[in-house]
Amino acid sequence: MVSPTTSGMGGIARHVTGLVSRLLQAGYDVAQISSENTPVIGVKSFKNTSFMFTSSIKASVHHARVVHAHNLPSAPAMKTAKADKRILTLHGVYAEQIGLLHGTMLGKTASLFEKLFLRWADTVTTVSLAAAEIYRGTGFKTVYIPNAVDVDVKADPIRHGSPQVVYVGRLSKEKNVEALVEAANRLPNVKFVIVGDGPELFKLKKLSKHLQNIVFTGAVSHDKALGYIAGSDVLVLPSLAEGLSTTVLEAMALKTPVVATSVGGNTELLENRVSGLLIRPGDVEAIVEGILFVLENKKTVNRIVENAYRRVVENFSWEVVFPKYLEVYGFE
Repeated sequence: MVSPTTSGMGGIARHVTGLVSRLLQAGYDVAQISSENTPVIGVKSFKNTSFMFTSSIKASVHHARVVHAHNLPSAPAMKTAKADKRILTLHGVYAEQIGLLHGTMLGKTASLFEKLFLRWADTVTTVSLAAAEIYRGTGFKTVYIPNAVDVDVKADPIRHGSPQVVYVGRLSKEKNVEALVEAANRLPNVKFVIVGDGPELFKLKKLSKHLQNIVFTGAVSHDKALGYIAGSDVLVLPSLAEGLSTTVLEAMALKTPVVATSVGGNTELLENRVSGLLIRPGDVEAIVEGILFVLENKKTVNRIVENAYRRVVENFSWEVVFPKYLEVYGFE
């Protein structure tokens, strides 16, 4: 199992951790390669590039029935490992994400590498239907296997105020947390809790230094992140691009209402005003209206969270998703 990271709050790390746990429980031997056990350059600009190089060297001494790589920085290790089958899982549209983060030129360069790396895999899987359609459109046979969560998850609620809005995730440009800071400015009587770390943290703190109703927790444990979700009246995901958000799935499992932008996999998880609220991306007023709708319509929201919980149980539990990976591996 190759992944740029297997720790922290990110959706890829949580997905890989859950998958490895179930493989071990089922009696399979699993070797892991990640930045936690492989030398990388700590500077953000070079971390993925150095991981591609060092992980490919480390993988070259392994022989396995299956090598399963997550996202493009893991693809070189997938290629060099001696394996009967090579699986590459994409947690979003990689070139699109690079373009948003670093500009059009690097996005186009990433697209060229993307096409090369995908050819190395025997099977490409994506965590969202939207991504699957995009890659199929470029000529790659793609299998859709969504992210999954433990539907019986329990958490001790954590509150900093009432009512409370929470964001949980990476603080990077494509997550557009800046819009949530502006929403906090317009809703002074609502406490906003921003859970996570990332390159935008300093900028976000500077933008919100005059606000008394916003809290930045920094990086926290997964259990604590779940506590913030469970203790909040609404989770907001204001992303400009998204794969299939594990955070949204966890909120649905914890029966916390979700307001999310209508991008990527969010539209696969949520049906507007049926299992969550979908809003226009980049629209601060829509975020404010979504939060107020949740806070002011308890009866409707109770119905929405019950629908969301049933949807997770039926489609996004590990009990449903894990057998799909075993089938792709050829184990069933």
